[in-house]
Amino acid sequence: YGDVSQTRSFGYVDDTVDGLIRLMNQDQTIGPVNIGNPHEFTVKELAEMVVEITGSKSKIVYMPLPGDDPKQRRPDIRRAEKLLDWHPKVELREGLEKTIAYFKALDLRKFRKPTEHSAHRNTVDEGKVKKRLSYALVP
Repeated sequence: YGDVSQTRSFGYVDDTVDGLIRLMNQDQTIGPVNIGNPHEFTVKELAEMVVEITGSKSKIVYMPLPGDDPKQRRPDIRRAEKLLDWHPKVELREGLEKTIAYFKALDLRKFRKPTEHSAHRNTVDEGKVKKRLSYALVP
């Protein structure tokens, strides 16, 4: 969405589970502890990396930026590092490679096609959404 310069921080499930288990198994603190990855990537970098790793010929499509879309998302994990001796270990590329390999190994005939997502109703007419979704899971 937008010019795709907004940043996001992506965490791999193994890191998240490890952090949550450490949080549950301690009694030093009560309250919020950010379990996330402080390494930021632009949405464009993510999209380009996915296209590269999958070998897809997909083109990046730019859509209008929703008004409430944050420009930056980066968790402060200092409490997790201090209290839980935790930090993420899996870098974005490695996590994407593992995730893509997992989904490529699935027998997609066992799953239904995705349904239209309501967020797209504001920015794209239904015909384009349905066409795009029909290709969403093609490996």
